[in-house]
Amino acid sequence: MKRWIIALLALALHATAFAHKPSDSYLTVRAGTDNAVTLRWDIALRDLDYVLELDRDGNGLLTWGEVRQRSADITRYALSHLQLASGDKPCPIETSAPLMLDQHSDGTYAVLTLRAHCASLVNALQMKYSLLFDVDPSHRGLVQWIASDKGAAQALVFGTESAQQQLTVQAPDALQTLRQYVAEGTWHIWIGFDHILFLLSLLLPSVLVRRQGHWQAVDSLRSASIEVLKVVTAFTLAHSITLSLAALQVLTLPSRLVESVIAASVVVAALNNLRGTVESKRWLLAFVFGLVHGFGFASVLADLGLPQGALVLALVGFNVGVELGQLAIVALFLPLAFALRCSAFYRVGVLLGGSVLIALLAAWWFVQRAFDL
Repeated sequence: MKRWIIALLALALHATAFAHKPSDSYLTVRAGTDNAVTLRWDIALRDLDYVLELDRDGNGLLTWGEVRQRSADITRYALSHLQLASGDKPCPIETSAPLMLDQHSDGTYAVLTLRAHCASLVNALQMKYSLLFDVDPSHRGLVQWIASDKGAAQALVFGTESAQQQLTVQAPDALQTLRQYVAEGTWHIWIGFDHILFLLSLLLPSVLVRRQGHWQAVDSLRSASIEVLKVVTAFTLAHSITLSLAALQVLTLPSRLVESVIAASVVVAALNNLRGTVESKRWLLAFVFGLVHGFGFASVLADLGLPQGALVLALVGFNVGVELGQLAIVALFLPLAFALRCSAFYRVGVLLGGSVLIALLAAWWFVQRAFDL
């Protein structure tokens, strides 16, 4: 029992770090004439402040003056974590414009405008990216590579396990594109604690049934599986609809509103387990709020970039990845929950205690997102 409580607390504490989207930086790399490569690199000020301590007066607010005074340090730090090479010859990188600032959906970013000169751009370039890996292993560099011959953007993701990759002149084939976006969809659901906690809040009562105001264990795994299937299917259908609409730019919503409502949905789903207001129609709750979660998935897909030559394929791959990630979570949850359903520990400690913990954590997320703390 102690191990379960410790695990729940660890999940809550770890998830607090993900109240906003995980740490990413954005690189647009474009091949030009005369073997030149231009780069635009957007790095979150909150990340730079963490490693460089930009906020010198310690008031929690970064001013343009504080950032400008440290522009040389920011550039030096960034360039020490990025390398380009053509064959076995490095491509020296230098700044080509002063540091600027830009707003993203999750805050202010420093914008570096860079230029590199390579010996040749005929074959693939090699890029090595290591920004923030020493302090945040979950950080990723999202790269848009635009080759000189076709001008079509290719999306690449640099992480601790993929810190060195090739920027190929030829566009990736369909299978490579599909594989990449399936992996990204799966990864996102696993690090998206708000999505996971919303789903788990709806699944926790699936191995129980409420009779005369009390939770009791279900009789069979089949009935629990049917309840899980209804919830997961409704959630999947809903977020697939809005993910597709938003990714294709048919319908969009402000990111701050979406992220705030997602946090609120976790609170509602968790509190429902305490009162049992929505019992037999939790699938309806999953569908309604799943529509909003789809917009959250779409913002991640937009950050990754959709290759215009394989738009539908990338969208399908990302969605499939999200579903595979969900199924993995369900496959771990259901047998364990069913085995523990008859115990007071599950009914009181996991269902009620866990739901209270989830509601409190999600309420703090809501405050952070709604009031931009």
